[in-house]
Amino acid sequence: MKPIRLTNHAQEQAIERGTNEAEIVDTIITGNRQAAKNGRYKYQATFQYNNYWQGKFHSLKKVAPIVAETDTELVVITVYTFYF
Repeated sequence: MKPIRLTNHAQEQAIERGTNEAEIVDTIITGNRQAAKNGRYKYQATFQYNNYWQGKFHSLKKVAPIVAETDTELVVITVYTFYF
């Protein structure tokens, strides 16, 4: 597998949206991949969360990084999180 690099924007969004680099990398390695806009890919994986996010309890958290693939690396452009 190619090395995975997070852009500054992706790092900021990860903090703001309640995920981290380890979950993002795990999602890329083990999650489902589908085509996204502009030749990019969207990966998705759901994790047990069992915690509070923004004052509400959630059992699950879905992490969805958007990735551009180059010849030498996978570049995480941004990341979304969804709480259930």
